[in-house]
Amino acid sequence: MTATSASTPSAGHGSAAPSAASVTDQFAEITSDNASLRRFLHGLPGVDQVGLEARAASLSTRSIKADAKARLIDLAISMVDLTTLEGNDTVGKVRSLASKAVRPDPTDLSTPSTAAVCVYPDMVATAKAAVGDSGVQVASVATAFPSGRAALEVKLADTRQAVEAGADEIDMVIDRGAFLSGDYKLVFDEIVAVREACRRVDGTEAHLKVIFETGELQTYDNVRRVSWLAMMAGAHFIKTSTGKTQPAATLPVTLLMLQAVRDFRLQTGHMVGVKPAGGIRTTKDAMKYLVTVNEVAGPDWLNPDWFRFGASSLLNDLLLQRTKLSTGRYTGPDYISID
Repeated sequence: MTATSASTPSAGHGSAAPSAASVTDQFAEITSDNASLRRFLHGLPGVDQVGLEARAASLSTRSIKADAKARLIDLAISMVDLTTLEGNDTVGKVRSLASKAVRPDPTDLSTPSTAAVCVYPDMVATAKAAVGDSGVQVASVATAFPSGRAALEVKLADTRQAVEAGADEIDMVIDRGAFLSGDYKLVFDEIVAVREACRRVDGTEAHLKVIFETGELQTYDNVRRVSWLAMMAGAHFIKTSTGKTQPAATLPVTLLMLQAVRDFRLQTGHMVGVKPAGGIRTTKDAMKYLVTVNEVAGPDWLNPDWFRFGASSLLNDLLLQRTKLSTGRYTGPDYISID
């Protein structure tokens, strides 16, 4: 299993991304009203819970040779969205985190940078200055994260604040209450509106990750439905969780979302990324997810443009395992920075 670039070009963060209309127009009739959306979403094939969980369990037992593991560890590092989303975040903490994202292991300059550093909107400018021209993206949560309980005007203002401060990526949360109540049109329209708020005056836009909080969605069928809903609304990524509730990311849920993006690409020609977040803490966990990506969606998704890990502690374990593979010695966690 090797990482490859996607055959469908990514809309780079610094260039004009495809218009949301290029995706949503294909589904204009389906998304015109709540009744039509409900018919489509409830017409999707039902999820075989036993089969889904059995396949996830089977994929998680795949063995990986040492040379392949070394490459996959570097790939996993490059896919991490290094995250701090706490009420006690300080300028110093964010600067430290951004420095670690750019240079995860200062003693080994061959270690790849992470994909992004993820912060609250008020810390975007600090993170942006700290990463400089390293290529590390700055992501910001928005839309009344983590609850999503706010008026649309507040959610859009939250998004615009982050984008104007320089955010390359926006992680929004859906209104789970509206979704569970069957108000699919409200959720769809909010995603469309937030993506429009991601657009800059020069015509480029911050990439939009749509967070489902899958642990609150009750059924696998709902995960499949919300995945299609977000993709039809123009999401660049679909994301499992905020990391603030349990259960967060799970392998069966991620497998189901990978099936959704694969099927969406087959139908529309558009690739959408996947980001499991919360609870992925070890290299062993990360390897299970990468095997699942390769087997379910395909090697095109083995790329930070299309797959991310929302994690904080995962990076440290990846660095420890990387050192062990390269030196034969296990470095204690005290030698890896916490932030």
